[in-house]
Amino acid sequence: MKSILLIISVLLLFTQCSTHKGGDQKNAVSKFCIPDSLMSQIKLDTASFKPVYDELRLIGKITFDQEKVVRIYPLVSGNVSEVKVTLGSLVKKGQVLAVIRSSEMASAENDLVTARSNLAVAEKNFAAAADMYKSGIIADKEYTSIQKELDKAKSELNRASTVLSIYGNGSNGYVVKSPISGFIVEKFVNANMQIRSDNSTNLFTISDLSKVWALANVYESDIAEISENEKVEVTTISYPNIKFSGKIDKIYNVLDPDTKTMKVQIQLDNKDYLLKPEMFISAIVKHKTNREMVAIPAGSVIFDRNQYWALVFKDKCDIQAKKIDILTTNSVNSYIKSGLAPGDKVITNRQLLIYNAMIQ
Repeated sequence: MKSILLIISVLLLFTQCSTHKGGDQKNAVSKFCIPDSLMSQIKLDTASFKPVYDELRLIGKITFDQEKVVRIYPLVSGNVSEVKVTLGSLVKKGQVLAVIRSSEMASAENDLVTARSNLAVAEKNFAAAADMYKSGIIADKEYTSIQKELDKAKSELNRASTVLSIYGNGSNGYVVKSPISGFIVEKFVNANMQIRSDNSTNLFTISDLSKVWALANVYESDIAEISENEKVEVTTISYPNIKFSGKIDKIYNVLDPDTKTMKVQIQLDNKDYLLKPEMFISAIVKHKTNREMVAIPAGSVIFDRNQYWALVFKDKCDIQAKKIDILTTNSVNSYIKSGLAPGDKVITNRQLLIYNAMIQ
Protein backbone atom coordinates (compact mmCIF):
# COMPACT_ATOMS: atom_id res chain seq x y z
CA MET A 1 0.00 0.00 0.00
CA LYS A 2 2.84 2.36 0.86
CA SER A 3 4.54 1.59 -2.50
CA ILE A 4 1.38 2.46 -4.43
CA LEU A 5 1.04 5.80 -2.63
CA LEU A 6 4.69 6.64 -3.33
CA ILE A 7 4.27 5.96 -7.07
CA ILE A 8 1.15 8.16 -7.26
CA SER A 9 2.96 11.04 -5.49
CA VAL A 10 5.92 10.86 -7.92
CA LEU A 11 3.57 10.88 -10.92
CA LEU A 12 1.72 13.94 -9.63
CA LEU A 13 4.98 15.81 -8.99
CA PHE A 14 6.20 15.07 -12.49
CA THR A 15 2.92 16.23 -13.99
CA GLN A 16 3.10 19.57 -12.10
CA CYS A 17 6.71 20.19 -13.18
CA SER A 18 5.83 19.49 -16.80
CA THR A 19 2.88 21.83 -16.68
CA HIS A 20 4.97 24.61 -15.10
CA LYS A 21 7.74 24.18 -17.65
CA GLY A 22 5.25 24.32 -20.48
CA GLY A 23 3.80 27.53 -19.06
CA ASP A 24 7.23 29.20 -18.95
CA GLN A 25 7.90 28.23 -22.55
CA LYS A 26 4.56 29.67 -23.61
CA ASN A 27 5.37 33.07 -21.94
CA ALA A 28 8.76 33.14 -23.59
CA VAL A 29 7.31 32.49 -27.04
CA SER A 30 4.38 34.93 -26.79
CA LYS A 31 6.56 38.07 -26.85
CA PHE A 32 4.62 41.38 -27.10
CA CYS A 33 5.46 43.83 -29.90
CA ILE A 34 3.80 47.19 -30.51
CA PRO A 35 2.04 47.16 -33.90
CA ASP A 36 3.37 49.67 -36.42
CA SER A 37 0.00 51.45 -36.53
CA LEU A 38 0.21 52.10 -32.78
CA MET A 39 3.95 52.74 -32.77
CA SER A 40 3.47 55.89 -34.85
CA GLN A 41 1.13 57.31 -32.17
CA ILE A 42 3.09 56.74 -28.97
CA LYS A 43 5.26 59.39 -27.32
CA LEU A 44 8.32 58.88 -25.17
CA ASP A 45 9.94 60.83 -22.37
CA THR A 46 13.20 60.29 -20.53
CA ALA A 47 13.39 59.91 -16.76
CA SER A 48 15.75 62.55 -15.41
CA PHE A 49 16.59 64.52 -12.28
CA LYS A 50 14.33 67.56 -11.88
CA PRO A 51 13.66 70.05 -9.07
CA VAL A 52 10.77 68.96 -6.87
CA TYR A 53 7.80 71.34 -6.93
CA ASP A 54 5.07 71.13 -4.30
CA GLU A 55 1.65 72.38 -5.37
CA LEU A 56 -1.23 73.96 -3.51
CA ARG A 57 -4.65 74.01 -5.19
CA LEU A 58 -7.05 76.92 -4.58
CA ILE A 59 -10.50 77.83 -5.85
CA GLY A 60 -11.98 81.28 -6.38
CA LYS A 61 -13.47 83.61 -8.99
CA ILE A 62 -12.53 86.35 -11.44
CA THR A 63 -13.26 89.96 -10.49
CA PHE A 64 -12.46 93.44 -11.78
CA ASP A 65 -9.09 95.06 -11.36
CA GLN A 66 -10.41 97.71 -8.94
CA GLU A 67 -7.60 100.08 -9.92
CA LYS A 68 -9.02 100.19 -13.45
CA VAL A 69 -12.73 100.60 -12.67
CA VAL A 70 -14.60 103.90 -13.10
CA ARG A 71 -18.15 104.56 -11.88
CA ILE A 72 -19.94 107.43 -13.63
CA TYR A 73 -22.47 109.56 -11.71
CA PRO A 74 -24.74 112.29 -13.14
CA LEU A 75 -23.64 115.88 -12.57
CA VAL A 76 -27.10 117.28 -13.35
CA SER A 77 -30.74 116.36 -12.83
CA GLY A 78 -33.03 115.85 -15.78
CA ASN A 79 -34.54 113.43 -18.29
CA VAL A 80 -32.45 110.85 -20.15
CA SER A 81 -33.14 111.47 -23.83
CA GLU A 82 -30.78 108.86 -25.29
CA VAL A 83 -28.55 105.95 -24.20
CA LYS A 84 -25.98 104.97 -26.81
CA VAL A 85 -24.43 101.84 -25.24
CA THR A 86 -25.57 98.52 -23.80
CA LEU A 87 -24.27 96.27 -21.03
CA GLY A 88 -21.05 94.62 -22.18
CA SER A 89 -20.26 97.21 -24.88
CA LEU A 90 -16.62 98.02 -25.58
CA VAL A 91 -16.17 101.81 -25.44
CA LYS A 92 -13.30 104.19 -26.15
CA LYS A 93 -12.16 107.09 -24.03
CA GLY A 94 -14.32 110.15 -24.81
CA GLN A 95 -17.12 108.12 -26.42
CA VAL A 96 -20.67 109.41 -25.76
CA LEU A 97 -22.60 107.06 -23.48
CA ALA A 98 -25.85 109.00 -22.90
CA VAL A 99 -27.49 112.41 -23.31
CA ILE A 100 -29.55 114.08 -20.57
CA ARG A 101 -31.85 117.04 -21.14
CA SER A 102 -31.55 119.26 -18.09
CA SER A 103 -32.69 122.69 -16.93
CA GLU A 104 -29.32 122.98 -15.16
CA MET A 105 -27.61 122.52 -18.50
CA ALA A 106 -29.84 125.15 -20.11
CA SER A 107 -29.03 127.54 -17.26
CA ALA A 108 -25.31 126.95 -17.73
CA GLU A 109 -25.60 127.66 -21.46
CA ASN A 110 -27.57 130.85 -20.72
CA ASP A 111 -24.91 131.95 -18.23
CA LEU A 112 -22.27 131.52 -20.93
CA VAL A 113 -24.24 133.62 -23.42
CA THR A 114 -24.78 136.33 -20.79
CA ALA A 115 -21.11 136.31 -19.79
CA ARG A 116 -20.02 136.77 -23.41
CA SER A 117 -22.45 139.67 -23.85
CA ASN A 118 -21.27 141.34 -20.64
CA LEU A 119 -17.65 140.94 -21.70
CA ALA A 120 -18.33 142.58 -25.05
CA VAL A 121 -19.94 145.57 -23.30
CA ALA A 122 -17.09 145.78 -20.76
CA GLU A 123 -14.49 145.74 -23.53
CA LYS A 124 -16.22 148.62 -25.36
CA ASN A 125 -16.50 150.65 -22.15
CA PHE A 126 -12.86 150.04 -21.36
CA ALA A 127 -11.74 151.06 -24.86
CA ALA A 128 -13.68 154.33 -24.60
CA ALA A 129 -12.37 154.95 -21.08
CA ALA A 130 -8.79 154.36 -22.24
CA ASP A 131 -9.13 157.08 -24.91
CA MET A 132 -10.65 159.54 -22.42
CA TYR A 133 -7.98 158.71 -19.84
CA LYS A 134 -5.22 159.48 -22.35
CA SER A 135 -6.95 162.81 -23.13
CA GLY A 136 -7.24 163.60 -19.43
CA ILE A 137 -11.05 163.65 -19.51
CA ILE A 138 -11.48 161.06 -16.71
CA ALA A 139 -9.54 160.60 -13.50
CA ASP A 140 -7.46 157.62 -12.44
CA LYS A 141 -10.14 156.39 -10.06
CA GLU A 142 -12.84 156.19 -12.73
CA TYR A 143 -10.44 154.53 -15.20
CA THR A 144 -9.44 151.92 -12.61
CA SER A 145 -13.10 151.17 -11.84
CA ILE A 146 -13.87 150.53 -15.54
CA GLN A 147 -10.80 148.30 -15.80
CA LYS A 148 -12.03 146.23 -12.82
CA GLU A 149 -15.40 145.79 -14.53
CA LEU A 150 -13.59 144.35 -17.56
CA ASP A 151 -11.59 141.95 -15.38
CA LYS A 152 -14.80 140.87 -13.66
CA ALA A 153 -16.50 140.18 -17.01
CA LYS A 154 -13.53 138.07 -18.16
CA SER A 155 -13.59 136.09 -14.94
CA GLU A 156 -17.32 135.43 -15.24
CA LEU A 157 -16.91 134.22 -18.83
CA ASN A 158 -14.13 131.89 -17.74
CA ARG A 159 -16.33 130.49 -14.94
CA ALA A 160 -19.31 129.95 -17.26
CA SER A 161 -17.10 128.27 -19.88
CA THR A 162 -15.56 125.96 -17.26
CA VAL A 163 -18.96 124.92 -15.87
CA LEU A 164 -20.26 124.19 -19.35
CA SER A 165 -17.12 122.21 -20.28
CA ILE A 166 -17.64 120.05 -17.16
CA TYR A 167 -21.22 119.44 -18.27
CA GLY A 168 -19.99 118.45 -21.70
CA ASN A 169 -20.67 121.43 -23.96
CA GLY A 170 -23.55 119.49 -25.55
CA SER A 171 -25.91 121.51 -27.66
CA ASN A 172 -28.69 118.96 -27.02
CA GLY A 173 -28.12 118.59 -23.29
CA TYR A 174 -25.73 117.11 -20.78
CA VAL A 175 -23.48 114.60 -22.60
CA VAL A 176 -22.17 111.65 -20.55
CA LYS A 177 -18.77 110.56 -21.94
CA SER A 178 -16.51 107.66 -21.06
CA PRO A 179 -13.39 108.79 -19.15
CA ILE A 180 -11.48 105.59 -20.03
CA SER A 181 -11.48 102.82 -22.60
CA GLY A 182 -13.05 99.57 -21.42
CA PHE A 183 -16.24 97.56 -21.12
CA ILE A 184 -19.62 98.61 -19.73
CA VAL A 185 -19.86 96.17 -16.82
CA GLU A 186 -22.76 97.89 -15.04
CA LYS A 187 -25.61 99.95 -16.48
CA PHE A 188 -28.36 101.54 -14.39
CA VAL A 189 -29.91 103.99 -16.85
CA ASN A 190 -32.45 103.78 -19.68
CA ALA A 191 -33.99 106.28 -22.09
CA ASN A 192 -36.75 108.51 -20.65
CA MET A 193 -35.58 107.88 -17.09
CA GLN A 194 -35.72 110.78 -14.65
CA ILE A 195 -32.49 111.20 -12.70
CA ARG A 196 -31.25 113.43 -9.90
CA SER A 197 -27.71 114.65 -9.33
CA ASP A 198 -27.97 113.82 -5.61
CA ASN A 199 -28.83 110.16 -6.30
CA SER A 200 -26.22 107.74 -4.93
CA THR A 201 -26.72 105.28 -7.82
CA ASN A 202 -24.20 105.49 -10.65
CA LEU A 203 -25.25 105.51 -14.30
CA PHE A 204 -22.48 103.25 -15.64
CA THR A 205 -19.47 101.29 -14.44
CA ILE A 206 -16.61 100.92 -16.92
CA SER A 207 -13.73 98.51 -16.43
CA ASP A 208 -10.56 98.01 -18.42
CA LEU A 209 -10.55 94.18 -18.58
CA SER A 210 -7.07 93.89 -20.15
CA LYS A 211 -6.01 92.95 -16.61
CA VAL A 212 -8.24 91.22 -14.06
CA TRP A 213 -7.97 89.84 -10.54
CA ALA A 214 -8.68 86.34 -9.34
CA LEU A 215 -9.72 86.15 -5.69
CA ALA A 216 -8.90 82.68 -4.33
CA ASN A 217 -9.61 81.11 -0.94
CA VAL A 218 -6.81 79.66 1.20
CA TYR A 219 -7.72 77.27 4.01
CA GLU A 220 -6.32 77.97 7.44
CA SER A 221 -4.08 74.88 7.29
CA ASP A 222 -2.42 76.16 4.07
CA ILE A 223 -1.77 79.80 5.05
CA ALA A 224 1.89 79.12 5.86
CA GLU A 225 2.42 77.88 2.28
CA ILE A 226 1.38 81.21 0.71
CA SER A 227 3.51 84.30 0.08
CA GLU A 228 3.34 87.34 -2.20
CA ASN A 229 4.78 87.27 -5.74
CA GLU A 230 4.49 83.48 -6.00
CA LYS A 231 3.68 82.25 -9.50
CA VAL A 232 0.21 80.82 -10.06
CA GLU A 233 -1.44 78.89 -12.91
CA VAL A 234 -5.17 79.49 -13.30
CA THR A 235 -7.70 77.40 -15.23
CA THR A 236 -11.42 77.90 -15.79
CA ILE A 237 -14.40 75.70 -16.59
CA SER A 238 -14.90 77.60 -19.85
CA TYR A 239 -11.33 77.05 -21.09
CA PRO A 240 -10.08 73.84 -19.40
CA ASN A 241 -7.13 73.47 -21.79
CA ILE A 242 -5.83 77.03 -21.38
CA LYS A 243 -3.55 77.97 -18.49
CA PHE A 244 -3.44 81.62 -17.43
CA SER A 245 -0.22 82.63 -15.69
CA GLY A 246 -0.20 85.17 -12.89
CA LYS A 247 1.24 85.92 -9.49
CA ILE A 248 -0.07 86.54 -6.00
CA ASP A 249 -0.38 90.31 -5.83
CA LYS A 250 -1.89 90.71 -2.38
CA ILE A 251 -2.68 88.63 0.69
CA TYR A 252 -5.73 89.61 2.76
CA ASN A 253 -4.52 88.90 6.28
CA VAL A 254 -7.95 88.23 7.74
CA LEU A 255 -10.06 85.07 7.92
CA ASP A 256 -13.66 84.86 6.81
CA PRO A 257 -15.56 84.01 10.02
CA ASP A 258 -17.95 81.69 8.17
CA THR A 259 -15.62 79.74 5.87
CA LYS A 260 -12.41 80.10 7.90
CA THR A 261 -10.50 80.93 4.74
CA MET A 262 -8.16 83.76 3.78
CA LYS A 263 -8.35 85.44 0.39
CA VAL A 264 -5.42 86.06 -1.92
CA GLN A 265 -5.46 88.35 -4.93
CA ILE A 266 -3.93 87.05 -8.18
CA GLN A 267 -3.20 89.48 -11.01
CA LEU A 268 -3.79 88.09 -14.51
CA ASP A 269 -3.20 89.43 -18.02
CA ASN A 270 -6.41 89.27 -20.07
CA LYS A 271 -5.48 90.83 -23.40
CA ASP A 272 -7.84 88.54 -25.34
CA TYR A 273 -10.69 89.21 -22.86
CA LEU A 274 -11.27 85.48 -22.29
CA LEU A 275 -11.60 85.93 -18.53
CA LYS A 276 -14.94 87.35 -17.43
CA PRO A 277 -15.81 88.71 -13.97
CA GLU A 278 -17.58 86.13 -11.76
CA MET A 279 -16.03 83.14 -13.60
CA PHE A 280 -15.06 80.32 -11.24
CA ILE A 281 -11.35 79.43 -11.34
CA SER A 282 -8.96 76.78 -10.08
CA ALA A 283 -5.47 78.01 -9.17
CA ILE A 284 -2.26 76.07 -8.60
CA VAL A 285 0.48 77.69 -6.51
CA LYS A 286 3.89 76.11 -7.10
CA HIS A 287 6.67 75.93 -4.48
CA LYS A 288 10.16 75.05 -5.63
CA THR A 289 11.94 72.94 -3.00
CA ASN A 290 15.67 72.36 -2.54
CA ARG A 291 15.41 68.71 -3.61
CA GLU A 292 15.97 67.02 -6.96
CA MET A 293 14.58 63.58 -7.84
CA VAL A 294 14.12 61.34 -10.85
CA ALA A 295 10.90 62.49 -12.50
CA ILE A 296 8.62 61.40 -15.32
CA PRO A 297 5.44 63.02 -16.70
CA ALA A 298 2.55 62.51 -14.27
CA GLY A 299 0.31 61.31 -17.10
CA SER A 300 2.60 58.38 -17.91
CA VAL A 301 2.00 56.59 -14.58
CA ILE A 302 -0.31 53.53 -14.44
CA PHE A 303 -2.07 52.41 -11.25
CA ASP A 304 -3.00 48.73 -11.13
CA ARG A 305 -3.29 46.10 -8.38
CA ASN A 306 -2.57 48.71 -5.68
CA GLN A 307 0.75 49.50 -7.30
CA TYR A 308 2.17 52.21 -9.58
CA TRP A 309 3.75 51.14 -12.89
CA ALA A 310 5.68 52.75 -15.75
CA LEU A 311 6.33 51.25 -19.19
CA VAL A 312 10.05 51.37 -19.98
CA PHE A 313 10.68 51.34 -23.73
CA LYS A 314 13.80 50.00 -25.43
CA ASP A 315 12.33 49.02 -28.78
CA LYS A 316 8.88 48.05 -30.00
CA CYS A 317 9.45 44.43 -28.98
CA ASP A 318 11.29 45.18 -25.75
CA ILE A 319 8.97 46.90 -23.28
CA GLN A 320 8.99 46.38 -19.53
CA ALA A 321 6.27 47.20 -17.02
CA LYS A 322 8.24 48.33 -13.97
CA LYS A 323 6.89 48.84 -10.49
CA ILE A 324 7.68 52.32 -9.23
CA ASP A 325 7.51 53.96 -5.81
CA ILE A 326 6.27 57.58 -6.01
CA LEU A 327 7.22 60.21 -3.45
CA THR A 328 4.88 62.95 -4.68
CA THR A 329 3.02 64.06 -7.81
CA ASN A 330 2.06 67.48 -9.10
CA SER A 331 0.18 68.58 -12.21
CA VAL A 332 3.28 68.06 -14.38
CA ASN A 333 5.58 65.41 -12.91
CA SER A 334 5.67 62.34 -10.71
CA TYR A 335 8.81 62.09 -8.57
CA ILE A 336 10.17 58.54 -8.28
CA LYS A 337 11.77 57.11 -5.12
CA SER A 338 12.63 53.76 -6.75
CA GLY A 339 11.96 51.64 -9.81
CA LEU A 340 13.43 53.91 -12.52
CA ALA A 341 16.90 55.19 -13.31
CA PRO A 342 17.92 58.42 -15.07
CA GLY A 343 17.93 57.79 -18.80
CA ASP A 344 15.06 55.27 -18.84
CA LYS A 345 12.63 56.02 -21.64
CA VAL A 346 8.99 55.74 -20.64
CA ILE A 347 5.84 55.68 -22.77
CA THR A 348 3.72 58.75 -22.01
CA ASN A 349 0.57 58.11 -24.04
CA ARG A 350 -1.44 55.02 -25.00
CA GLN A 351 0.44 53.37 -22.15
CA LEU A 352 -2.67 51.86 -20.53
CA LEU A 353 -3.64 50.21 -23.84
CA ILE A 354 -0.18 48.72 -24.20
CA TYR A 355 -0.06 47.66 -20.54
CA ASN A 356 -3.36 45.78 -20.81
CA ALA A 357 -2.18 44.01 -23.96
CA MET A 358 1.08 42.97 -22.26
CA ILE A 359 -0.52 41.36 -19.18
CA GLN A 360 -3.16 39.36 -21.04
